[in-house]
Amino acid sequence: MYFDAFNGDADGICALHQLRLAEPVTSRLVTGVKRDIALLKRITAEAGDEVTALDIAVEKNIAPLQAMLDSGVRVRWFDHHNPGELPAHAGFEAHIDTAADVCTSLLVDRYLAGRHRPWAVVASFGDNLHDAARRAAEPLGLTEDRLAQLRELGECLNYNAYGESVEDLYFPPDELYRRLHAYADPLVFVAEAPEFATLRAGYTADMAAASAVTPLEERSSGAVIVLPDAAWARRVSGVYANELASRHPQRAHALLTRSPQGHYVVSVRAPLTNRTGADELCRQFATGGGRKAAAGINVLPEDRLADFIRAFYTIYPV
Repeated sequence: MYFDAFNGDADGICALHQLRLAEPVTSRLVTGVKRDIALLKRITAEAGDEVTALDIAVEKNIAPLQAMLDSGVRVRWFDHHNPGELPAHAGFEAHIDTAADVCTSLLVDRYLAGRHRPWAVVASFGDNLHDAARRAAEPLGLTEDRLAQLRELGECLNYNAYGESVEDLYFPPDELYRRLHAYADPLVFVAEAPEFATLRAGYTADMAAASAVTPLEERSSGAVIVLPDAAWARRVSGVYANELASRHPQRAHALLTRSPQGHYVVSVRAPLTNRTGADELCRQFATGGGRKAAAGINVLPEDRLADFIRAFYTIYPV
């Protein structure tokens, strides 16, 4: 049996899409909202089964991963997050690169020698790696208009992944993947798929609401914005952080969204001119992690807000 465990954002969906266009199999899909990355614990695999993991950190899955390997399950891993210590096992195949200008879909693209490159471009735009997306797109000879369509698709796919639960999203990520997987060409998906039209409309409305929020603190080196406890705020948190990073490339950004459970969910983006520090910042707090350019904290207690702001401006001083 095959299992595909993947992040529910643009990068995870597009990484799996590329891989299964090139290597079609019938698999059991395991995914969730953007921050639901401890996915291997939801898989019951037996000796001889194969698990492919995409865009989820090894260190957040190390115990079930080791148990799978010890029981004879083969595991293949594509990711760009800090993995911690990798298991040394003949059944483990790792394709991991934590460089700031790499996403998981670019690693799959590298593995497939560019066979489905347009989807890697979509994912790179969705992951706010605009320069990397344009570099990857160069051999495709696309017009600026078509590149803009791929960027919009990437941003909309990424937007759909953010939420406290799947109920906050327009489409469960496994369902969105299945609908998207019918399209080999992302430009056809943009032109024809009703799912894209739904996401585009939601994205536009939610971004307008976020733009009306005044930052809690704003300095030349970075801004801290707090969004309310609302489904639109949870949906837009990641893509709005990316938008702010693009609009102010020399500034870091922290977007904190109030959770119904009484804490903050945090998205951090390093300055585009210096893609470092986001993971270092977030790993100072329990449930924090990510990569150098973009990271987050799943649960920041309200009484740690001042500590977080202090740490934010220590990493990104004026």
